[in-house]
Amino acid sequence: MCFRMIFSILNILLVVAEFNFIKGSPAAAAVAEYNTGVVESTDLPSFTTPGRTFRIVTSDTVVLPCDVDNPGNFVLAWKRGIAILTAGNIKVTPDNRFRLVDGYNLEIRDVQTNDAGNYVCQIATLQPREITHTVEILVPPRIDYVSSEGEMQVKKGSTVTLQCKASGNPVPTITWTRKNNLLPSGEKSVEGFSITIEQANRHQAGIYICTASNGVGDPVLKQINLHVLYPPEIEVERGWVHSGEGYEAQLVCIVHAEPPAEVLWFRDTLRLDSTERRIMEVRGSRHTLLIRKVQSSDFGNYTCQADNQIGKAKQSLELSGKPNPATFRSHPMGRFRDNYNITWAVNSYTPIEEFKLYFRKLPASSQPPIPGQLSSSPSQNNVYKRPTRRENDTQGFLVNGRFLGDWSNVILPAIPSEQFTQQMSYVIKGLDGSAQYEAKVQAKNRFGWNQESETFHFSTRGAGSSLEPSPETAVYTDP
Repeated sequence: MCFRMIFSILNILLVVAEFNFIKGSPAAAAVAEYNTGVVESTDLPSFTTPGRTFRIVTSDTVVLPCDVDNPGNFVLAWKRGIAILTAGNIKVTPDNRFRLVDGYNLEIRDVQTNDAGNYVCQIATLQPREITHTVEILVPPRIDYVSSEGEMQVKKGSTVTLQCKASGNPVPTITWTRKNNLLPSGEKSVEGFSITIEQANRHQAGIYICTASNGVGDPVLKQINLHVLYPPEIEVERGWVHSGEGYEAQLVCIVHAEPPAEVLWFRDTLRLDSTERRIMEVRGSRHTLLIRKVQSSDFGNYTCQADNQIGKAKQSLELSGKPNPATFRSHPMGRFRDNYNITWAVNSYTPIEEFKLYFRKLPASSQPPIPGQLSSSPSQNNVYKRPTRRENDTQGFLVNGRFLGDWSNVILPAIPSEQFTQQMSYVIKGLDGSAQYEAKVQAKNRFGWNQESETFHFSTRGAGSSLEPSPETAVYTDP
């Protein structure tokens, strides 16, 4: 019993001496002489496992192999740097996570980041033999920092940088995305520690997502909610709204603001409050003034005004009983050489009383003029009068270097109708063949004349057409 204990102590002294490079000490020399005395040089032990690199996730268990052929009575030891972990079968380190398993393999349980490094298994021969295992600790990604702890506020026009810092092993890759939207650059995602937004506006506001991944475990993410502070911006759904007595009308303003704006409604300069017949609704950014059972006194100009701490804005709308602008329904190419049946329709809650039709011939072999470039409005030319007939003015004027005759006009009484949509046709006679014309129309009800329609272009048939001039069914024809 005493001999075994003395032998173990001698072996441990040898290992300690070798690890501390004290090869000249009496203890090391004595043990070395003992070992070499009992084993021939041809029978020296050797490793059957090579050194390896182990990549281990934190909290996992790793086993470092140390298989020796012909170990004899030589002492095996594990060390890390200058620290001795085991000597023979004796565990020197006080760390309970370390133990020897399946021979002389070293098991490390619940691996932590500070366990990374080189581990040496050594045979205590006169010339020590050893293998080295490297332990790399794989650490799942962790986001350590995001700008302003995930909530940022900047003013419109500012430059803002969003930052995201992460740790882990390997070093994580950081990817930026935006919730339910593209990034301001137009890309779906970008990589990098930060992203910069210049001239920030409300379209760049939203939730930005920073995702860190390194192939260890699942990616992790954090969000930055970017608020762009700006004064109200108002869009009107329709600047001109048509309605009729007894019907319902909706005036709609789309208001964008951060912080949210207070929205008020005005009729001319009078602030409006909610009543049983006048209701103010808010759904998100959509603000609606709902007027039930419209009365003639309700027609007029309205204003929606929005205020927040940054500024204010307002937009005007008109509620009108006048007819909607007319739309033409006839084909641009006529069927005949000398007349054309022009057809249009008007929507109006109030019955139409009469129409005004304007038309004129365009210069030959030229494209129709751009409507916005016309230098004359038909309403400024001839005086409208009854009975129904066409009035001609031969003075004319130049538009883009082309001579245009003045507008001809005709007044047409409407057919009494309670329909919301009223259609009208008129045959214009005495036209030139193979010619281009343009036309406009207006409609009147008891609330007045509506806006002129958009310009409509039409053409007559040429001389070679197989169709002969013939009458065409119409509500009205030129006498």
